[in-house]
Amino acid sequence: MDEQLSTLPPGTHIVVHRKDGGRWEGWLLPRDPYSPPESFRLKLSSGYNIGLSLREVASIETIGGAPWGEVAGHNGPPNEVGGAHASPDGARVTILTTGGTIASYVDYTTGGVKPMPGWRALEALFPDDPGRVVLKDVFDILSEDIGPEHWERLAEEVQEAFQGGARGVVITHGTDTMAYTASALAFQLRDLPGPVVLVGAQRSIDRPSSDGIFNMRCAVQVAREADLGEVVVVMHSDASDIRADIHRGTRVRKMHSTRRDAFRTLNSSPLGWVDAAVHLTGDHRSRAKSTAKLEKGFDRNGRMLWIHPGITPEEATAATVGARGVLLVGTGMGHVPSQLLAWIRDQGKAGTLFAMTTQCLGGTVDPYVYSRGRELASSGVVYLGDMLPETAFVKLLWALHRAKGREAVEQTLGTDLAGEMSPGRSLFGERESNESRP
Repeated sequence: MDEQLSTLPPGTHIVVHRKDGGRWEGWLLPRDPYSPPESFRLKLSSGYNIGLSLREVASIETIGGAPWGEVAGHNGPPNEVGGAHASPDGARVTILTTGGTIASYVDYTTGGVKPMPGWRALEALFPDDPGRVVLKDVFDILSEDIGPEHWERLAEEVQEAFQGGARGVVITHGTDTMAYTASALAFQLRDLPGPVVLVGAQRSIDRPSSDGIFNMRCAVQVAREADLGEVVVVMHSDASDIRADIHRGTRVRKMHSTRRDAFRTLNSSPLGWVDAAVHLTGDHRSRAKSTAKLEKGFDRNGRMLWIHPGITPEEATAATVGARGVLLVGTGMGHVPSQLLAWIRDQGKAGTLFAMTTQCLGGTVDPYVYSRGRELASSGVVYLGDMLPETAFVKLLWALHRAKGREAVEQTLGTDLAGEMSPGRSLFGERESNESRP
């Protein structure tokens, strides 16, 4: 049976007769090198894929009819070659793959999704771009496993791509921690001569409902065409394949665990959108005329402490052992329970730097509205305005690594470097003049 299957090209319309009397009709999909050799996959007329075992098969019948690509609307099976191509027109886009759902397939032996080498998943998306798209695998992991050492490697890869003449860089990434990586790249890279575009998918690329193909095409379009010198995230604007938003990398958050339009810009507006063309509407940095400057490095002795009712000093101590700096993700406008006040004051005197952001999905922290905030500010807690927790944590690690001395770290945290904070407020002087807020 396996010999018969090996002679059939992907896309062949077949009927599988099972030993139990059942039958499946569909189009043969390419062999997945990460699934057991005794398994194969079919795409049904509904567009869904199924995995079958050769042990279940009595016979296979080939039939006529439209090939798989015409029925399923698919671009065809992935090419079996990868690597770099020349760029005759100077409009080359470099795609760095890190894994994640956008470069994953369903493993039909377990039903779970797992990453595969990115070029296998993505190269077939650009049949009309010979010589203008370079695919390079950097990692093949899920985003929950990406940390500071990966952020540093990616920043190096981006700088190298621009030095090699890339017009823009696309980074495929898992969606769960994409906001952290986007912020990390935004702080490490300066004077970008083109966009650095992070892109992902909520559903694996072999699913009929995948958002990956649309997101990927939009990301490459932004990288090639947009007058942007920033790190951005490009993802679906809504559930349909019509438009994608361009989010500043330091202002974006994943707001839903499964929806195609899971990403939103918070405390600001998207920098633009992509449909048939690229539209830039927000206040953005244009392409620089120099190659990217790299300021990499993160101190691993930073911690994020989510404040919750009933948290004790002992619990806070256990969660922040060895910390040089702690990001407090406080309630409301930046508060903690009274039982933590003495702990923060004592830890601060011992040398630990504390910064504050909010758990709320919008708005800013402010130490001058409630007495609790004033107590925290007098204890040395640095309030970070409307900076998002993901961004603030990454910036804390970056600032601890680069700035020398507590005052320098505080100054770095309180200075807008990559559009991560709204203007109009000083973190070291008088509060803004809006006295009407509660």
